[in-house]
Amino acid sequence: MGVDLRQVVAGILTVTMFVMLGHMIKRDHFDYVEEKFPGDGRGALENAKISKEGLFSLAKKGGITDDDQELKPCWSKPALDDVKQTEGFVLFSLTNGPEYHVSQIADAVVVARYLGATLVVPDIRGSKPGDERNFEEIYDVEKFILSLDGVVRVAKERPGKLSSRNLAAVKVPNRVTEDYIVEHVEPIYRSKGNIRLATYFPSVNMKKTEKKSASDSVACLGMFGTLELQPEISEVVDSTVERLRTLSRKTNGQFVAVDLRVEMLEQTGCQGDESGTKSCYNPQEIALFLRKIGFGKDTTIYVTESKWDSSLDNLKDIFPKTYIKDGIVPADKKSKFLDSEGSEYEKIIDYYVCSQSDVFVPAISGLFYANVAGKRIASSKTEILIPADISGSSASAANFITHYVSKKNHMAYSCFC
Repeated sequence: MGVDLRQVVAGILTVTMFVMLGHMIKRDHFDYVEEKFPGDGRGALENAKISKEGLFSLAKKGGITDDDQELKPCWSKPALDDVKQTEGFVLFSLTNGPEYHVSQIADAVVVARYLGATLVVPDIRGSKPGDERNFEEIYDVEKFILSLDGVVRVAKERPGKLSSRNLAAVKVPNRVTEDYIVEHVEPIYRSKGNIRLATYFPSVNMKKTEKKSASDSVACLGMFGTLELQPEISEVVDSTVERLRTLSRKTNGQFVAVDLRVEMLEQTGCQGDESGTKSCYNPQEIALFLRKIGFGKDTTIYVTESKWDSSLDNLKDIFPKTYIKDGIVPADKKSKFLDSEGSEYEKIIDYYVCSQSDVFVPAISGLFYANVAGKRIASSKTEILIPADISGSSASAANFITHYVSKKNHMAYSCFC
């Protein structure tokens, strides 16, 4: 069988793209800018040829994760006896998907800890009425309880003695502060004895704050140290990632994950504001962006869209190895994890695949992007590119690294160092 030289070159250049991105990040040379970058007319491929010998050597040594500095948790686990214990309970539910779950867990742990209350393991509620699951259907409940041992008391089941008479509903903002708890939560808890907590999101910004608090370590633990998938779902995620790596043989086993959901694009609209800044990008725009910053046609791309939409053809035309879950998830797992439209399982798979990919590109701005970024930073996977409309024929990927990484301003950098 003859070898198509163009395919070989495309594969090599795509590996080069991954290597360049990883090593630029490791040198910490990124400063995020919002302006557009005109090309010089020569194109990304010609630019890549300049240092191809050195880049080939880097690719052979293992690609973008060869010598990444591993971040370590820099929070200390607080002791239970530092807080006066009370007799009440804090109840809550996990809702809207895994990107919300991590924030909801963190807030509930912070509140229960401050009040000296017992935290009840939450249930999980989907977006549709009646879509309810037990915590252990998605997450490892024993590891959750163990992770909080010595920090806050945890009850596996809801106490039977709770009723509407001694249980008050309380809303708290995401990243709740001790001052807010003192003013708005503690008086209700003291009066009723128990509370059902609900987190609302006045902002999806996850920038770290300069003001330090005694609850910071508790929030770090809640967000990054409590949730692990139960074994069956973890196996599905691992199999999906492994399949994507197998399909990426020509690019050293590396793949790109793109959070792109057509329904959300249609609801939100992707028009820029007066400054030209956009909050989302459609498949064609993502395809052009990736091509102009140097990704070759052999790049494997995972898209979070649940069902194939005709608009994704624009992405697949440029990157033939573009897949959604249906083409990647093991066949014997599809009936359970993919058949239910908009299921919690699909959201979980997307969240964890995007957290493990070699490069993550959020086509939609929001909490999914912000909390995937936090999970990636915690595991030293900092290759996160923010798309843009590039007016010229090419641009450097360095110009599009998320500010969460280039400026180290994500709250994850308060928890890992």
